Amino acid sequence: MKHKKHGDNHHEMELKHGRLHVFANDEIFATFGDNVFEMADHNLQIPRNQYMSYTPDAHVGIGTCIGTTAVWRMKDGCVSPSIVGSDIGCGMRVHTTSLHKRDIQDKAVRRALITAIEKYVPTNERTNTNYEDIDVMSVVRHGLKGLPAKYVPDEQWLTHVEQSHFAFDETYLNHLPPKILKYARGQLGSLGSGNHFIEIQYLEINEEYAELAAKWGLFDGQVIVMIHSGSRSWGGMVGREHNKAIKEAMEQWGVSNPDPSLIYAPIASQEGQTYLNLMYSALNFAVSNRHMIAYGVREAFRDVFGAEQELPVLYDLMHNYALKEFHRNQPMLVHRKGATRALPPGHFLNTPAYKETGHPALIPGSMGTSSYIMVGKEEGLKNFYSICHGAGRVRSRKATKQLITIDEFEQSLKVGTDDEIVVNHQSLQTILDECPQAYKDVDQIIDSVVGASLAAVVAKCKPMAAIKGI
Repeated sequence: MKHKKHGDNHHEMELKHGRLHVFANDEIFATFGDNVFEMADHNLQIPRNQYMSYTPDAHVGIGTCIGTTAVWRMKDGCVSPSIVGSDIGCGMRVHTTSLHKRDIQDKAVRRALITAIEKYVPTNERTNTNYEDIDVMSVVRHGLKGLPAKYVPDEQWLTHVEQSHFAFDETYLNHLPPKILKYARGQLGSLGSGNHFIEIQYLEINEEYAELAAKWGLFDGQVIVMIHSGSRSWGGMVGREHNKAIKEAMEQWGVSNPDPSLIYAPIASQEGQTYLNLMYSALNFAVSNRHMIAYGVREAFRDVFGAEQELPVLYDLMHNYALKEFHRNQPMLVHRKGATRALPPGHFLNTPAYKETGHPALIPGSMGTSSYIMVGKEEGLKNFYSICHGAGRVRSRKATKQLITIDEFEQSLKVGTDDEIVVNHQSLQTILDECPQAYKDVDQIIDSVVGASLAAVVAKCKPMAAIKGI
């Protein structure tokens, strides 16, 4: 395996079946094990790959590492559900408030907020939402445009998003089993479990980008809400049904890979087109799900602080998808699995609201650590404008439970101090596998991205309260 260093945290690996670019500082790069490079080599065996890279938070996933960007030409390339991920459309959303951190410094206030949020946003997998006036199929077909007007507080909730509606051929919905509606009903506006969360944070503005922060409506000490969730059972069923279909097609075509969990199909094939179109339906569900979670959070803030609280949306974006984008003067299918698009100022793919400045790139940390709001740079072109999507796991859930004690978890949350990060679980044992010790050092991840000139930090987001699903 040949290793060429371009400087600026950019490594190029010559693997058996192609080139892998890795964006990581020396400390993070040293943590990558042979298994992540072996997985990359398996991915590079997919025909006609144009580009593949890892962001610094990369770690082993099913078929493909989380933290992967992989690109094929639309005219002769492939689509891989393994390089989209199981939670199609999973992503981040941030809402701002007019509050300062001192307004919620009292732990009793934060606990009241948690109680109010859980009133509107189910955090238990067995509890459904009560939005019976929302037609799930309208949302699946039209994204945010399929929501009743009463759930759209203002136009900004539709414009300050990566994409509000993903168009697709609706006849492909006939490929889904009828039971998908049974599971999807009642989930719109629900959090989900695992690494999904609602976090109440306050901002520390990077002085170098204070002018940009002000344009975005951000100020030092400002209370914000960060949301992480995906497409719930709709995306889960799309993935399960069509992973199986593509796997069967690969067997019929005589196509194999050393990793049997890595599946793919030509974009132009019936299997490829079916998956792509249904993936877009899941993206519509995902962006609408985060929208409705945010709507519930807004209602909770109004319950606690009064009806003047509006919670404007800063931005909503995804980090598990495959999108048609124009690069190198041709249409390409850009897969991002655990990777965030960070477009620079002036880029034509920016939503109009952020055409001049570039859009906010939202990077979560872990419970007990900072998250970040970034902005893409022109140099990000070298990585198809992809950056990290978070801290990235450093150990499995099982290993975390075996190695980390509750006392260590409590210390990371500053339990018992005035700065305690208040959580919605009385017993930390239930969410031990999501403790900060399960993840890489997010500050090193951000240092890697900044050092590679892919993006810059606009603000650091410090946690004050966290809501996790079970």
